[in-house]
Amino acid sequence: MKLDIVAVLPPLIEAVTSTGVLGRAVAQGILDVAVHDLRDFTTDRHRSVDDVPYGGGPGMVLKLEPFVRALDRIRASRGEPRAVVLTSPQGTPFTHAEAVRLSALGHVVLLCGRYAGVDERVREHVATEELSIGDYVLSGGELPACVILDAVARQVPGVVGDRDCVDGDSFVRRLLDCPHYTRPAELDRHRVPEVLMSGNHAAIRSWRKREALRRTRERRPDLLADASLDDEERAILRALDQADTQNTEVGA
Repeated sequence: MKLDIVAVLPPLIEAVTSTGVLGRAVAQGILDVAVHDLRDFTTDRHRSVDDVPYGGGPGMVLKLEPFVRALDRIRASRGEPRAVVLTSPQGTPFTHAEAVRLSALGHVVLLCGRYAGVDERVREHVATEELSIGDYVLSGGELPACVILDAVARQVPGVVGDRDCVDGDSFVRRLLDCPHYTRPAELDRHRVPEVLMSGNHAAIRSWRKREALRRTRERRPDLLADASLDDEERAILRALDQADTQNTEVGA
């Protein structure tokens, strides 16, 4: 997969693309990632990427021209992207489904905002879409771009060595993950659940399903409306609901 990131602070992106899972995928040629310094597409001697906003107000606004030139360069040297994504708190919420969608496009450009915002014409005429990683404000779009990049890259075959790890991730089936444990079996009287050490694979599988459902019910019940459940999981969920009903009646 080919990814281009346009940023005011490229080192923030490069720190992510040069290490860990992403670094290995880039080194192996599975991911083709290019990070572009927005200042390289300016024409003044100060390499200015921002200016004061029309109408007044606090802060500085990223200019339109450097983004236009950056995208022109990417098109000429890297090909036509299938999506040009602006990271923005005003964008569509970024989800696992969005990561899967973008990973199938083959070539995606990420534009990173900064300062008080970007010229609205970047949204209207350069970007094809906007994505937000959450309802909060960061100093710039580099960190959201890294989040999107990492989540998208995990969906590309070969980036994560064990495909089962990806298929079992939280949110793949609209469920949170079950609890995980490792050695030692007991520390300060805190023990690992006996079922996980039983060697009974059927019991372990059922326990993991039950705990994933229980955790999702408690922490993110909104996910269950669209969750992809098998017959066993639906039965477990009904049992959890019945147990809650019984406990409520006893408490009343």
